[in-house]
Amino acid sequence: MRLLAVGVLLGAMVLVAPVASPGPTRTYAVSRVVDGDTIALTTGQRVRLVQIDAPELSGGECYSTKAKAALAGLLPVGSPVRLEFDGRLDRVDRYGRLLAYVWKGQANVNVALVSRGAASVWFYGGVRGKYSARLLAVARTARAAPRGLWKD
Repeated sequence: MRLLAVGVLLGAMVLVAPVASPGPTRTYAVSRVVDGDTIALTTGQRVRLVQIDAPELSGGECYSTKAKAALAGLLPVGSPVRLEFDGRLDRVDRYGRLLAYVWKGQANVNVALVSRGAASVWFYGGVRGKYSARLLAVARTARAAPRGLWKD
């Protein structure tokens, strides 16, 4: 009888346990855009937008200032964003940056940058994440158009 009571209690707990909502839920604010694929949050954390690569400012690569401007246009200072981590990928890089998909409203900013041609797709170590198919599709379209770095 005691075993049955424990089973009923555990079953009831499962029924009332909160279900995880899909996607990221915590909101952060952008404090600055570092470059075309990295932002800083008001928490002091830096976030590297995962699975994409924008031209480097430090190396003076072509389109680097335009890539940064594209990200700044999507995420002005103070913008509320949500972070989504991918279980297939690392959460932090060797520089201590968080590795995440960044969402503003319903928009995946990583995908938006590739779609505009402000960044290309980059699979570190060849590992493809959750949105790899979408990223590759918008990259093909941006290159064919040509848009952004594919145009200049």
